[in-house]
Amino acid sequence: MEVAIVLDPPLGMYDHWHGVLSAEFSLLEYGDFECPYCRKAAPVIREVRERLGDRLVFVFRHFPLAGLHPFALPAALAAEAAGIKGRFWAMYDLLISGDEPRLQQEDLRRYAEEVGVPPEHVVWPATQFVEDRVEADFNSGVRSGVRGTPTLFLNGKRYHGTVSVGDLLAALEKSAGHAEK
Repeated sequence: MEVAIVLDPPLGMYDHWHGVLSAEFSLLEYGDFECPYCRKAAPVIREVRERLGDRLVFVFRHFPLAGLHPFALPAALAAEAAGIKGRFWAMYDLLISGDEPRLQQEDLRRYAEEVGVPPEHVVWPATQFVEDRVEADFNSGVRSGVRGTPTLFLNGKRYHGTVSVGDLLAALEKSAGHAEK
């Protein structure tokens, strides 16, 4: 029998989310903006969000694998810095889009301008004030058994299936009665 790995901490006001926390379904991703698998999962997650609409809350937590992806941590910090200005999701969309990551300092500055955030706010040393936030997400991932990205949690429990629209929708529906909020 497989032991269910539960999210620690559960979804909360400190998270970045699309939807409402009290939605029928929750989908949480521990992700890394430089990870090719996260980039491939992004359009799948977007379609799941579109299909479920208000029935789903989508949450993103940072899990930058800095040893493998040298630009993952600066990108996470840039997203958090944009979040301080209310532009987390706009920055997220730019950071995760495309087949190849463009996450160098000049890219982060350009993205900041595109989303209406002063470019100097999304690069070091200005991002020092959001380092604790990224570290807290990473540590929560470690406590929740995350070892790689993307790692998904559906309704508070670790998902081990394929990252496809059909499989995610089926798993969400199946786990709805067992949601942990």
